[in-house]
Amino acid sequence: MSFAKVLVANRGEIAWRVMRSAKAMGYRTVAVYSDADKDAPHVAFADEAVRIGPPPVGESYLSIDRILEAAHKSGADAVHPGYGFLSENEAFAAACGKAGLVFIGPPPAAIAAMGNKAAAKRRMIDAGVPCVPGYQGADQSDSNLQNEARKIGLPVMVKAAAGGGGRGMRLVERDGDLGEAIRTARTEAASAFGSGELILEKAVVDARHVEIQVFADNHGNVVHLGERDCSVQRRHQKVIEEAPSPAVNADLRNRMGAAAVAAAKAIGYRGAGTVEFLLSGDGAFHFLEMNTRLQVEHPVTEAITGLDLVEWQLRVARGERLPLSQDQVKLSGHAIEVRLYAEDAYAGFLPQAGRVDVWRPATGPSVRIDHGMKEGLLISPFYDPMIAKVIAHGATREQARARLVQALRDTVVLGPVTNRHFLIRLLEHPEFAAGKATTAFIGKHDFPAPAVSDRHWQLAASLLWRQSAKRYPANLRGWRNSNPEPTPFKLAVGASERAIQLLVEDVSSEAPTFHIDGSDIIVDLDAQTVRFQDRTWLPPASAAEGGDGKLRAPMDGRIVAINVAAGDKVTRGQTLVVLEAMKIQHQLKAMLDAEVASVAVREGQQVSNRTVLVTMGSDSRG
Repeated sequence: MSFAKVLVANRGEIAWRVMRSAKAMGYRTVAVYSDADKDAPHVAFADEAVRIGPPPVGESYLSIDRILEAAHKSGADAVHPGYGFLSENEAFAAACGKAGLVFIGPPPAAIAAMGNKAAAKRRMIDAGVPCVPGYQGADQSDSNLQNEARKIGLPVMVKAAAGGGGRGMRLVERDGDLGEAIRTARTEAASAFGSGELILEKAVVDARHVEIQVFADNHGNVVHLGERDCSVQRRHQKVIEEAPSPAVNADLRNRMGAAAVAAAKAIGYRGAGTVEFLLSGDGAFHFLEMNTRLQVEHPVTEAITGLDLVEWQLRVARGERLPLSQDQVKLSGHAIEVRLYAEDAYAGFLPQAGRVDVWRPATGPSVRIDHGMKEGLLISPFYDPMIAKVIAHGATREQARARLVQALRDTVVLGPVTNRHFLIRLLEHPEFAAGKATTAFIGKHDFPAPAVSDRHWQLAASLLWRQSAKRYPANLRGWRNSNPEPTPFKLAVGASERAIQLLVEDVSSEAPTFHIDGSDIIVDLDAQTVRFQDRTWLPPASAAEGGDGKLRAPMDGRIVAINVAAGDKVTRGQTLVVLEAMKIQHQLKAMLDAEVASVAVREGQQVSNRTVLVTMGSDSRG
């Protein structure tokens, strides 16, 4: 199974990361790109690049025909799928084989065995792998699923059978929420994965999410490379990952590793895979799913093992035996990874899109940043908004944690709102620092949006003053024929506005990172990035945002459901419109009791950020 040129059927940081290892091993590399990614770093890094279509994933990264056409056009003889997109699609793996391409991943049959959560659980139960109690049957009617959920006992998880990543997943704690959870999970699953099939699982409250990295070759050898703790999650998606887990000792690691190896052997696995478990406080663990691909969080395993997992994938794909036996696998130190996202963590983790104006990834001892970013690049609403993975390794967990905090403080990204400040708060929280965080960690703690400090306001005004002063000779700045007069500034952050009278002697000499974007100035200070609007020469703000009775799109996206019509009376918190953006469905709710005056959009319509969707009239219910 020799090959010489590897096409990476993915984008962004994972495409770039795979290419680095492939090039180091002497392979030529081929990038594919949509029109949205034509200027991306992974495209420039590859030896060759092939356009595969417009930005929508169905017309580019999820098009098997276009990927295969790109391989044929470039002369590639192997395909690495990365993660996401087509990485766990058995039809794609089979199509690669049929086209004479080496698929750098598991056999199609193994992908199929684990690609459907319902079938996978049945297979694991037969293999003796402990599983979470639940329902994975054929009767998919809403009424039957509700009845089965009641048999299991609340709380339950409603999950898409065909996918992962938190999409098509709902936690249900009250009986009255079952119907809506099943309907919305089914709709989201069908949109994200092409299948509305659901499974139910008993929600293991306050558990840890612990996964085992496995590797298998074509010669019957299967090993595990230890565990990763991925308990810190938001919207059922991982935020922080670490290896090893603070909750796993050597005996538990051996038992979980043996179960993971048994799972891989049961399906004739080959290559890199991850078996995910829920670990309860009493040490009991239950199978969740198997990801038949390289994981986002694989760098923490690489850090503690000293191995290159992509190199292992390439070696296994060309028929080699695994480089190490189980007793040769050694773990050293501790590693922690965070996912740096373009999202507003203080506004329901709302994804953000837009241009990255300043990008300065940190450097430091034992710090690694995997990214596909450069200044001026757009974070597109068509794809996941992850900017980078920031990883730190240390001799101890505390050393790794401290290094990671410093790396985040040293990383500068200006443009869209990011979760950097939130990540630092998580890492510095006493519960996480003590290694006690479970899947309930984020939900049970209050992380309010930080106030904008007086220093931020003053610095923003000072920076604007210094920028404007560059236009005048130094000896005339602040000159008056009488006593010096202050320079007035009027700045706003959202609906908050402040007038600042700035004397020359009050101009701050601090030099934080900042960027001026039209009438906005973005200031990064103490790891908190704030976007100010310079309203000095604008009329006063007429009303708080949203105070005009209009529901606007919070980002670019597609309208998937409209639940109201003109004349309907609605109550505060009622879902009016469902917007799909960045592979997540967002329920846009009424901010007050009112009557709908008009609906300005239709289902299926693509809308841009700030588009008016619904206009509210007065509440006439008396």
